[in-house]
Amino acid sequence: MKRTLKWTAVITIVVLLVPSLVMAGGGKETKTAGPVKLSLWGGFPEMEAFYKYAAEEYRKSHPNVEFTILTHPLREFEQKLSATVPSNTAADIIEISMYANQKFIEAGLIPELPAKVKDYFLAPNRFSDFVKKNNTYKDKLYGLPIFQGRTALFWNKKMFQEAGFSGPPKTLTEMAQFAKKLAKYDANGNLIRSGHSLRLSGQGSGVAEKFWFVLYPMGGSILEESKEKGKYHAGYNNDAGRRALKYYIDALYVDKWDSHAIKHDADAFELELTAMFFRESWVIGDIAKKAPNLSYDTAPVPADVRWGRITNPVNLYVTRSCKNPDAAWDFAMFLNEEKNLVWLLDNVGWLPVRQDINLDSVLAKKPQFKAFVMSDPKYEEFGYTVIAVFDEIMTKLAERLVAAYLDKSLANNPSGIAKVIQDAANETNEILKRAKLYGE
Repeated sequence: MKRTLKWTAVITIVVLLVPSLVMAGGGKETKTAGPVKLSLWGGFPEMEAFYKYAAEEYRKSHPNVEFTILTHPLREFEQKLSATVPSNTAADIIEISMYANQKFIEAGLIPELPAKVKDYFLAPNRFSDFVKKNNTYKDKLYGLPIFQGRTALFWNKKMFQEAGFSGPPKTLTEMAQFAKKLAKYDANGNLIRSGHSLRLSGQGSGVAEKFWFVLYPMGGSILEESKEKGKYHAGYNNDAGRRALKYYIDALYVDKWDSHAIKHDADAFELELTAMFFRESWVIGDIAKKAPNLSYDTAPVPADVRWGRITNPVNLYVTRSCKNPDAAWDFAMFLNEEKNLVWLLDNVGWLPVRQDINLDSVLAKKPQFKAFVMSDPKYEEFGYTVIAVFDEIMTKLAERLVAAYLDKSLANNPSGIAKVIQDAANETNEILKRAKLYGE
């Protein structure tokens, strides 16, 4: 789910001042003398439109609330939080994934959910058991979910039709076969259209996350829980990890359906420079703005020895420095109202976390969202391990993977691939040992 966006959105909404605040989410009235000022920071600039819309809706019944909303590129935002959360200078409300916030939670710098918000969170069927587990630390709930990153396969319908494919690949083996046929080359043999755009470089842990999209169906994971509860070890120093790295190396240097020399990710898909890629639902909103005539669809992640997709909930937290926490939590619950979440999906593209809302009006207009909301007992859901060192583990693994993807000598080199995986797993386990979280 990690990515770097090159712009910053700053919005200040000035509103009328009245002497009281009615609690929309909790249904109770809280008297507040004078104006209430709330600040919200986020790491996904495209969410600016949603927060602006919701703030304007909220002020209709809460005209004494003044909002300052700032969004930043994700990596810059995480660095900003590292400086401001410990010093009590962060915004009243912060939008971030549990795994990235975990170090602050474990340090006692982020408050748990207050009773009324906890009751709201735990309402029957509102959030899945997976999400509840993701937001729990030492039997306490933290953060109110707002949207989530789920993976699906984006595929270009026109390119598939031209290649003679009637639909998307169902297995990873098929995906590689399709990619080889969908790739295009110039007269000198240089790749000019990738068959599948893999994540080969980038800041932070995103490279490791995208590697996980292939690793998990092949039977591996970043971490496996040990027999001792609360202890972990690397879950990819095995056949699955070696196969997943080979998949990338073969794509680059054997079958050559992807290359460092070509554009990647959403930009490549929107410019029709790739036939397939894995990404979250926000791309649907991005395509609507940048490539509205693109002929494409989405599909579940292809299977291998198992079938599954990553899910990464993004939450809203009220910081301990907030002067109006009741108002801040009330706005967070207001953001989670069904009408607002439907607007979010329709206009931005991020998938809401709440599972007790009706999204049919959006799905009817934009069927590409269906691959993100489909469920099947065999389609497993996996996600980040909620421990403070997990981001470090992912970032260090990503650095090793980026180097491996540049190493041509790994082509047709099983022992070389095994060493890359072994060395990376040793580093993962050392990080766990340092944190006293390692177990066989």
